[in-house]
Amino acid sequence: RHAGGVVIADNLNTHMPLINSGGVIQTPWSEGMNVRHLEPLGFIKFDILGLASLRMLEGAIRHILVHHHGDPTFDQIKEWYDNNLHPEKMDLDDQKVYENIFHKGRWAGVFQFTEKGAQGFCQRAKPRSIIDISAITSIYRPGPLSANVHNSYVKAKKNPQDIKYLHPLVKEVTKETYGYLIFQEQIALLAHKLGKDLTLDEGNMLRKLLTKKGTAGKTYEKKQKIYKKFIDGCVEKGIKEQAAQKLWQTFEYFSGYGFNKSHAVSYSILSYQCAYLLNYFPVEWAAAFLDKEPEGRKERAINIVRSIGLGVEYPDINRSGEVWEIAEDGKSLIQPLTSIKGLGDKAVEQIMAHRPFNTIEELLFNDEIVYSKLNKKGLDVLCRTQALNSLMDDRFTGLKHFWSSVAVERPKNKKKFLENVELYEPEGDFTKEEKISYLVDLAGIFPFHLVMSQRVESQLEEYCIPPLGEFDPELGAAWFIPREVIKKKTRTGKDFYIVRAIDNTSKTSVIKVWGVDPRLDIIYKNRPYMAKLSYSQQWGFSTRSMRYGWKLIG
Repeated sequence: RHAGGVVIADNLNTHMPLINSGGVIQTPWSEGMNVRHLEPLGFIKFDILGLASLRMLEGAIRHILVHHHGDPTFDQIKEWYDNNLHPEKMDLDDQKVYENIFHKGRWAGVFQFTEKGAQGFCQRAKPRSIIDISAITSIYRPGPLSANVHNSYVKAKKNPQDIKYLHPLVKEVTKETYGYLIFQEQIALLAHKLGKDLTLDEGNMLRKLLTKKGTAGKTYEKKQKIYKKFIDGCVEKGIKEQAAQKLWQTFEYFSGYGFNKSHAVSYSILSYQCAYLLNYFPVEWAAAFLDKEPEGRKERAINIVRSIGLGVEYPDINRSGEVWEIAEDGKSLIQPLTSIKGLGDKAVEQIMAHRPFNTIEELLFNDEIVYSKLNKKGLDVLCRTQALNSLMDDRFTGLKHFWSSVAVERPKNKKKFLENVELYEPEGDFTKEEKISYLVDLAGIFPFHLVMSQRVESQLEEYCIPPLGEFDPELGAAWFIPREVIKKKTRTGKDFYIVRAIDNTSKTSVIKVWGVDPRLDIIYKNRPYMAKLSYSQQWGFSTRSMRYGWKLIG
């Protein structure tokens, strides 16, 4: 039973035995090689896949329609999709989408382009069509990469006038992939066009035989029969026998990693739909992207959204909802209450059912709120993530004073609350480090304004030191903020660090720090550094000496 493997046929039970497994009617064919028996017997297996990107499309359309319909129905969402995003309706050659997203590298939630390697290759290849995206995603796999196809493809795409084709028919089939056999279907089509009386079915059989997905039985004999037809046809069409044999060898070589074109194109259209929404509806798309990202990737996702020029606002008791909301200015996103760690769904329901709250007393002493659901723990995380800041008036000397009065000693009545306000007045504010920790750990937001003072930013600008996300290899220096330091050892037992760092471009980078002494070389997290660094496309950022090349600047 495959996650989405479905055999569709009329009266299926009259053609094959069916089994009942857990109340689900299934065919007796297991996934893997056994399923290859289905096609020779006249059946087709469809793989129906569920992708998170489809939920993002739905979410983005929902945000778009909220402005026109209030909360739209699924039918309204589907209608908008059919009229605007359906592959038969949308312009798949809109060059603004290719240039603004795929060329400039704005990757927020774009399907198939979440890895840095795929992103970098795409920016080098600069796609301008669905076929270009399909070729890029087909090449970016272990087989083609190990054969250096990615670099050869980029070179050929930049200089198509230098490509030499063996025959006009070869050009006809491979021109769209700049002379390279990228797709399995190209092998089948070339065999058909160049071979002597070689049918498309035989071309397709060759594709299967070469990709080791062929029919069982006399594989060698079938292959040899097609090979003879192919060589004879090539010779008749003016191709020398030796060149034809070399082309056949190319078939065999490329078939080891040739990708299915119909699959690649279908996926690439979905990538383009994501990019289209990001280009024309960036805020709505970003909201859907952030809603979909799991907890473990939330901080990174927020940084990605910031890197494309959108603002991200802290959770707010009166403005935040159950999903990411678009702020009134249409340029920022408001984090949902549901994303705060430690704030349960029941607590969020109580807040949303009884707001707006104008004062902290209205939140603490409301006869209609069920406080067993909005309990002390909920108030604690609301305070520490600054979601209650709009209710903090001038009676409070700082956020810690407010937190202690409201959540640490949860007051049962207004008299006790006023006593708390007086009792905890000396506590003032949380330290900067505490505020950073709470926002990062509980809300997943990194507060740059707490880490980078205006003085430090001015000094960096004065000395022309760029953030790491805008690294200039000629200058060789940049600033960044370490978020994680991982201690490692080389194969020879020497210590080194892997540092995950961010900057105000909101890009996350990895720096390898070689030759360190853990007793002396201490890196402080959430503090700004300036450093001399080296960069290579293969290995990324690295540095040989921390003591002589790094400087704490905050």
